[in-house]
Amino acid sequence: MPPLLRTLRQRDLFYLFIGSVIGSGIFLTPGLVLEQLSGSVGFSLLAWLVGGVLSLLGALTYAELAAANPEAGGLYCFIRDGFGRLPAFLYGWCLFLVIASATIAALAHAFTRYLAEILPLTSAVSTVIAIVMIAVVTAVNVWGTRHSSDLQNWTTLVKAGLVVLLSAVLLSLGHHGADLAPALGTTQHGFNLFSNFGLAMIAVLWAYEGWQFGTYSAGEVVNPQKSFPRAFLMGSLILIVLYLVAVVAYLVALGPAAASASTAIAADATTLVLGHWAGKFIAVTILISTFSATNSVILTAPRVFYAMANDHLFFQKFAEVHPRFRTPAIAIVALGIWSAILASAGKFAELAGGAIFIGWIFYGLGAAAIFPIRRATKNAAIPYRVPGYPWTPIIFVLVAAAIVGNSIYAAVSNPGGFKFLVAAIALFLLGTPAYFLWQLWRNRK
Repeated sequence: MPPLLRTLRQRDLFYLFIGSVIGSGIFLTPGLVLEQLSGSVGFSLLAWLVGGVLSLLGALTYAELAAANPEAGGLYCFIRDGFGRLPAFLYGWCLFLVIASATIAALAHAFTRYLAEILPLTSAVSTVIAIVMIAVVTAVNVWGTRHSSDLQNWTTLVKAGLVVLLSAVLLSLGHHGADLAPALGTTQHGFNLFSNFGLAMIAVLWAYEGWQFGTYSAGEVVNPQKSFPRAFLMGSLILIVLYLVAVVAYLVALGPAAASASTAIAADATTLVLGHWAGKFIAVTILISTFSATNSVILTAPRVFYAMANDHLFFQKFAEVHPRFRTPAIAIVALGIWSAILASAGKFAELAGGAIFIGWIFYGLGAAAIFPIRRATKNAAIPYRVPGYPWTPIIFVLVAAAIVGNSIYAAVSNPGGFKFLVAAIALFLLGTPAYFLWQLWRNRK
């Protein structure tokens, strides 16, 4: 069976890092963050800065793990090597059923939502377009890693450039710059401020989420010992700057009060400054952004299923590499089909999407794997060591635990969110017997 090719360079990994993170979050969530913090500009910017720094801590930790063991599967392999096959299987199980597939389905729906800003679409046509979009991205990724990476590079360049252009226009033409300084403080205090800041951080970290996807393709990266640390560091710093500048630009255009009430802050800010025609510009920007983010998930996540199959923990067909295209074609197609089913499943897709927060259980577990892995390889040379060890991974693990705890608290407190918590628990309960059934089936063979 032919192996996967190492064809992703440092530049590709950098664009993949950026493109995986910038989806629709930065265009929608800043208003929600402001609302959660009662319109406080200071605490809102602090949340975006802290979210970026926390993502940087996780990215640098993962960079050491990927550089030390550049194997297809990334985060799955970190959990497997640090804590064993069962938690690693549970991660791959959740990644396939919910984390990756529901993310793709949600991005496809966001794509059609903003396409409807340009062209009139019925509900049925929107669903068909979402499925077609997933099918196109799936086909490109089956065609070859080099082709899908080139697509990722160009779409990332375009959408990052559009964010910069949009920010420059809003900063130049906005009239509410003088309103920011008086709104730096907050009317919230004590536990109320702490709790709301934590809830705001969930929205911020959702907008930053996706940087871990690059680790899944570690088996296809050229010179991973240098590429991962450099690409992840540069990508994290650039994202922090892009996001902070974009949030300030929205505030300058709308003012703190109007920004706090906005659920589509980029569109509202652009429409106010340039007129109603500018809403089309934002729609095109988000179309490109969601398409690029969808491509990044389908480019990377199937490598986890490929690694699981090689460990005899998933369908063996998923470990097959296409003899011509040199991609895990069956794993890619399977993810595409399941994502399309979720995209067309209406409320079930929403239910699955609500359980995505369980990904943070595994993101924290993956970072914590650095401790047992370092102990097991204490005499081996490590090509890159995460700066600030052990505090860098410790802080990230604690934050991941806090996010999970806060999400559970919010779900229990909100009757509408309780069903998402039940879905997540059901997913775990089904995954454990599935693991042992897979082991039993393997031993009988």
